[in-house]
Amino acid sequence: MLWEDLSNMVLCATSLTLGSPCMLENVMLPVGIGFLSIWLIQIIIKGVESIRKRKNKVSDQDTEIHPTVLEYGLACKTSIFCCTLLLAVHILLLLMVVKGETQCNSKLVVFTSETVLVLAWAITLISVCKMPKVNVKFPWMIRSWWVCSFFLCIINLAFHSHFRMSKKKQIGLREYADLLGLLASTILLGISIWGRTGIVLIATDGISEPLLSEKSGKDSESLKRESLYGKSTFLQLITFSWLNPLFAVGYKKALEQSDIPDVAIEDSAEFLSSSFDESIRNVKEADGTTNPSIYKAIYLFARKKALINACFAVVSAAASYVGPYLITDFVSFLAEKGSLGLNEGYLLSLGFLCAKMIETITQRQWIFGARQAGLRLRVALISHIYKKGLNLSSKSRQRHSGGEIMNYMSVDVQRITDFMYYINVIWMLPVQVTLAVCILHTNLGLGSLAALAATLTVMGMNIPLTRIQKRYQSKIMEAKDNRMKATSEVLRNMKTLKLQAWDTEFQNRLEELRATESIWLWKSLRQGAFSAFIFWGSPTFISLVTFWVCMLMGIELTAGRVLSAFATFRMLQDPIFNLPDLLNVVAQGKVSVDRIASYLREEEVQHNAIEYVPRDHTQFDIVIEKGRFSWDSEPSNPTLDGIDLRVKRGMKVALCGTVGSGKSSLLSSILGEMYKQSGTVKIGGTKAYVPQSPWILTGNFRDNITFGKEYNSVKYEKTIEACALIKDFELFSCGDLTEIGERGINMSGGQKQRIQIARSVYQDADIYLFDDPFSAVDAHTGSHLFKECLMGVLREKTILYVTHQVEFLPAADLILVMQNGRIAQAGTFEQLLKQNIGFEVLVGAHNQALESILMVENSSRKTLNSAPEGESNDNSQSNSELSHTQHNIEQGSPPEINEKEGKLVQDEERERGSISREVYWTYLTTVKGGALVPLILLAQSSFQVLQVASNYWMAWVCPTSSDAKPTFKMDFILLVYMALSVGSAFCVLLRAILVAKAGLWTAQKLFINMLHSILRAPMSFFDSTPHGRILNRASTDQSVLDLEMATKLGWCAFSIIQILGTIAVMSQVAWQVFVIFIPVTAVCVWYQRYYTPTARELARLSQIQIAPILHHFAESLAGVASIRAFDQEGRFVYSNLELIDSYSKPWFHNVSAMEWLSYRLNLLSNFVFAFSLVLLVVLPEGIINPSIAGLAVTYGINLNVLQASVIWNICNAENKMISVERIIQYSNIKSEAALVIEDSRPPNNWPEIGTICFKNLQIRYAEHLPSVLKSINCTFPGRKKIGVVGRTGSGKSTLIQAIFRIVEPWEGSIVIDDLDICKIGLHDLRLRLSIIPQDPTMFEGTVRGNLDPLEQHSDKEVWEALDKCQLGQLVRSKQEKLQASVVENGENWSAGQRQLFCLGRALLKKSSILVLDEATASVDSATDGVIQKIIGQEFKDRTVVTIAHRIHTVIDSDLVLVLSDGKIAQFDAPSKLLEREDSFFSKLIREYSRRSQSFISLATQNGQ
Repeated sequence: MLWEDLSNMVLCATSLTLGSPCMLENVMLPVGIGFLSIWLIQIIIKGVESIRKRKNKVSDQDTEIHPTVLEYGLACKTSIFCCTLLLAVHILLLLMVVKGETQCNSKLVVFTSETVLVLAWAITLISVCKMPKVNVKFPWMIRSWWVCSFFLCIINLAFHSHFRMSKKKQIGLREYADLLGLLASTILLGISIWGRTGIVLIATDGISEPLLSEKSGKDSESLKRESLYGKSTFLQLITFSWLNPLFAVGYKKALEQSDIPDVAIEDSAEFLSSSFDESIRNVKEADGTTNPSIYKAIYLFARKKALINACFAVVSAAASYVGPYLITDFVSFLAEKGSLGLNEGYLLSLGFLCAKMIETITQRQWIFGARQAGLRLRVALISHIYKKGLNLSSKSRQRHSGGEIMNYMSVDVQRITDFMYYINVIWMLPVQVTLAVCILHTNLGLGSLAALAATLTVMGMNIPLTRIQKRYQSKIMEAKDNRMKATSEVLRNMKTLKLQAWDTEFQNRLEELRATESIWLWKSLRQGAFSAFIFWGSPTFISLVTFWVCMLMGIELTAGRVLSAFATFRMLQDPIFNLPDLLNVVAQGKVSVDRIASYLREEEVQHNAIEYVPRDHTQFDIVIEKGRFSWDSEPSNPTLDGIDLRVKRGMKVALCGTVGSGKSSLLSSILGEMYKQSGTVKIGGTKAYVPQSPWILTGNFRDNITFGKEYNSVKYEKTIEACALIKDFELFSCGDLTEIGERGINMSGGQKQRIQIARSVYQDADIYLFDDPFSAVDAHTGSHLFKECLMGVLREKTILYVTHQVEFLPAADLILVMQNGRIAQAGTFEQLLKQNIGFEVLVGAHNQALESILMVENSSRKTLNSAPEGESNDNSQSNSELSHTQHNIEQGSPPEINEKEGKLVQDEERERGSISREVYWTYLTTVKGGALVPLILLAQSSFQVLQVASNYWMAWVCPTSSDAKPTFKMDFILLVYMALSVGSAFCVLLRAILVAKAGLWTAQKLFINMLHSILRAPMSFFDSTPHGRILNRASTDQSVLDLEMATKLGWCAFSIIQILGTIAVMSQVAWQVFVIFIPVTAVCVWYQRYYTPTARELARLSQIQIAPILHHFAESLAGVASIRAFDQEGRFVYSNLELIDSYSKPWFHNVSAMEWLSYRLNLLSNFVFAFSLVLLVVLPEGIINPSIAGLAVTYGINLNVLQASVIWNICNAENKMISVERIIQYSNIKSEAALVIEDSRPPNNWPEIGTICFKNLQIRYAEHLPSVLKSINCTFPGRKKIGVVGRTGSGKSTLIQAIFRIVEPWEGSIVIDDLDICKIGLHDLRLRLSIIPQDPTMFEGTVRGNLDPLEQHSDKEVWEALDKCQLGQLVRSKQEKLQASVVENGENWSAGQRQLFCLGRALLKKSSILVLDEATASVDSATDGVIQKIIGQEFKDRTVVTIAHRIHTVIDSDLVLVLSDGKIAQFDAPSKLLEREDSFFSKLIREYSRRSQSFISLATQNGQ
């Protein structure tokens, strides 16, 4: 008999069907037995381990110094209570089984099942109570059992309720016990996901310590961080009430960055960056590769959080299908209310409500978790991209421009973050489809197979569409990269574009790149419109197929079955819609991951290129043996070859040679910047580096000089005195605390160079590498720097310095003459002169220049006195001022800093309060005055009306039971339904296309407006606006407008139309719903208004915090060689992590705030829905049509989603509208003067003579800054050579900018050939003038494109210009000739060559007025002599204004203007100025000639 029962048990277990009364027991029994078996195995293993420990136990035992007692946390107490409750429930059920109350016909199966569950819960309760006190988290076995029991409870309740209703029995004690068990299991599910026990150890000394081991490794500063999320309780996490303090602040005032709490430790950039690094290391070790898979690293990094989110998502998906499943029963109940009783209706209502509550909680948790996981991945990737940028080799930097890498950080990382949200669709989709088919099978039988086939068909249609979309996304990203690269280059070189009047040409280029991007955007959006058509048309298609098949198969379509099918089909919209979205996001994500992976695999600098030797092990600080170096890893063409060099400690080594000979490359090889093909490089000591092109960080002067070192006032003052910066700081209102603009925009070239030198001196390194530091400073300052820095403060240091000024060579212990990448000569000054190989060419050119100066001096007067007394007086005055300032600082009262005066770069502008209606109105009416908006609303309204009509039609004509007959024939019913449904689907297609078209047109027009506004902005805008802010708008904000804004705004209207349709249907049945709906809606509106001020400011702050990350990255890329040379990578990485945290704070809390609101709105919607159901239950039978009531329930199931979506869409659209607001901000920048004034155009031959007259000219860079030029009154005669000299920062370059109207006169005027330049258009002015600027600029492209971007000259003319500027032979040696490539910033050409290209542009332009702003600062003396000769020949009948620090370039000028502190010191012929011994010009000449003649004696003295 026992054997037969066991056999029956096995047979029952192997024949599970939905109709089997023993199905539930056959599911629960193996689960319970499995749990008990695993638990038993664990007990045996632990028992064996404890026996082994006892045998090996030593006599000396550790004793606790502070005995502790155990205090259980809330989670632990709650779990004990819930386990006790569940144990009691199952004991009760076991007693009921003993009494014979069971649905299963096999009592043994039921009894065994319940006994196993009682044992399982008893063991669970004991395990929780006896859990070791060191446990921070619940054991995985207990948590797994709680998750399983939750699903078992759901199945249990649903099965027994369905069984009762199908048998038309009253709800009994078992169902109430099941409901009580479900509530306890739901709580345990939450605790299992949370995981933490909350146990606290309390020592006898009163100190309590929570068991949170993951915090123990952080430093004390991190532990002090205040995070609302990090310290929240379990209940606060579920309800998001931990945000309440932030909302309280945000509702009262506009939030500031300082008001936002920190993120939790687990979400901080430092923690996540190290976690991601660990994931990459694990992948490297597992795969045994140096290039780990980024996919595997992301998987390891995010898997834990993704798994938790997946659990929530699956539960949410399952709970959402309880409503459609119960609709058939509810319609049946309404039809037979009298015979069934109200209890069944109440239980059904309770089932609906419980399902919606579980769905609400789990949905909010998985969405929040997905956003949090996305944030974590974003932070990890951005920090990793930044670290990679600091280690890229030169060749890799050429392949990835700054704009391109910024795209990786902004757009690509965002797309990967989006994937973390959609990844949950992968788990939800099969659950949703499976449950839908099961529900349909229950109602329609085999008709469900038709629904499944139709669903799979619709999903299959999306696969080829997704492939096309992936291709479009790749093209969009490629086009966006090209546009951002060009935009970044234009912004970086804006001054050159304005000086050359090329801004319109480059604007057209950007518009062409944008047009290409727009083509691909439209194709992608058009594809998206078709996907929307499939989404909204899929329920129609699936329902038609299903109903037609049911009709053909003879399956009766009752109202209950049809309405349940409708609800199910609507639920199927999610997986159908999410599949293309998922595939689309996967396509976008894969493209972005591949792009980032390609970047992360790029070649890095050789980390083993340099061998560091302890200083006490060698007398040589630098040793290079048989060095062969190249800028890339290709061995064929080395840049440097045969390099052998030994530099003893304390030696001064000078490097000289012609342009492009390899001087800077040799310094780079010592720094480890070049690829070492062979040989060895040994360094003994720390390094400091001063590059040829100044690199200045945004910040104040002091920060740039200290550069991460602790401020030491004595050392600092000594440094700035040696670098001749005292007088410069006195010119600024806030001294050395004055803020520097981006890339030192408000500083002269000489000041920037001296800041760099001061930075290196302050570091107190062992080895100093100077790359031509004296070219940007005047003769006097250069002498001061050489004496006080190189031969003074740094006299005991090892120094290698590149110089084109021969007068600095005699003081060197060793001179290296570079030629064609080799050391052609090496020796002292005297030795090299005796060798007579090539060094004398450089010296000879210098001597010729010196002779020209001496000749002018001798012709003016026979003797020159020594330095005048005035100079020492100036110095003593500045020193006294300095000591006064220093005294204030030491007394603790630093000079007051006026924010407006001392700060050039202001904080990013930010609107406050609600987004103005003008922004919305501007967006809606930008295209055709908003004519498309009514058409879009009409299409959506038509869709809603037709959709409601089609559903109403089916509910009205279908019978409520199988006995009744339909009103019309079924084929006619389905034809009418098909006509209405197809019409609604085509309305959606029309709406989607109109939204896509209007959105893209609007985005395009706003982009063009912003582009024109930015390019027409004055230079003061670019001086005070970091490029990162502009690039952020052109990249991130523009992407929102291109792809999201129209859809988000459209959904605001669409969701309102949808909810109006739902309320209309529900009110048809029971108008009493409005009694509760209206006040609940009022509460929802109040919540929305309470939420919006906080969320809006959080969104604005998060947008603002993106720009500093991009700006810091751009700055770091520009100065990466200096960062590496000073070994400052760690500090810059940490700064980047701090900036990322500053962005994460508002972003994380903004996302959390959205869930805070959604959770509360969902709860209110659930309340309305439950009220509606109860109302339908209590209304007397016969008052309402059960079919129409069922339709109301069908629509009401989604009421919580719709009501929340209205508010959510409004809030989301407002957050996204911030991007529109920011772009409109930059579309209304104050413009510089008109490019062309038609009524005031100059004659075609203007300027004919080239006379320049300054009348009371005053210039300042901004209204809140002091004047740079003061009362300039003088005239430059036409066709003369005018030299402009003065110490660094005296206003020379500003005077030139005034001539080109880069800065407009604050007062006074500039008249050229009797024409006030302020009265003509800017292009009419700038196109008639030529300039060779101080900072040579080249654009990515070709040689020809750089010389003649407007394509106004023939190839012959271009070759002539190249020959004249000494570049013809070099360009002819290139394989591509004039099409030879120029990389970003012209980095594949030396600084001297770039300056020669600028000369070539001027030679092509052939203007009547030529301005030379330090045009030959970066070339050697010989080349300088040749250039001066060419300029003399080519511009002999033109006005030439020359700014130069090399005195011989202005000594033969007709007139010399001497500027000092922005004023005219002297203005006369050189010979006249030299006759006056006290003139500033005389001082410069004497300084230059004395310096050139006396450095040999200086070297001798220094050697003694």
